Amino acid sequence: MNTIHHHAEKPDLTRNQSLVFEALEDADTPLTAYNILERLTGEGLRAPLQVYRALDKLLDLGMVHRLESLNAFVACRHPDCDTHATVAFAICDECGTVAEISDTSLVSALEAITGRTGFAPRKTTVEMRGLCSACRAA
Repeated sequence: MNTIHHHAEKPDLTRNQSLVFEALEDADTPLTAYNILERLTGEGLRAPLQVYRALDKLLDLGMVHRLESLNAFVACRHPDCDTHATVAFAICDECGTVAEISDTSLVSALEAITGRTGFAPRKTTVEMRGLCSACRAA
């Protein structure tokens, strides 16, 4: 997994939002809302709605990403997490690791493609599934 970008400039988060974010930051693989709930039951979170509310806010702040193909979440690893609207992920089908990829040429290519059609995306997420280098070598 990519090096964790610690959010030194964390906005004022509620206790639940902080707990959920820390659980995602500490995770080696993406977590579903129910995985997060299991990890945080000892911290007082007992209802899925508590986790979903925290995730919604963290998504709005750009601190967390939702991986649609896995219906799971990861902490943002991008240094400007609240400003990037395009993000790509390489998801290993074998070990489950996720690498967040920031590449200006990818952003430019996607902008060119959508620009030709007149479409104005607000957010773009690309998910690539396959094998990471460690699993390929095994």
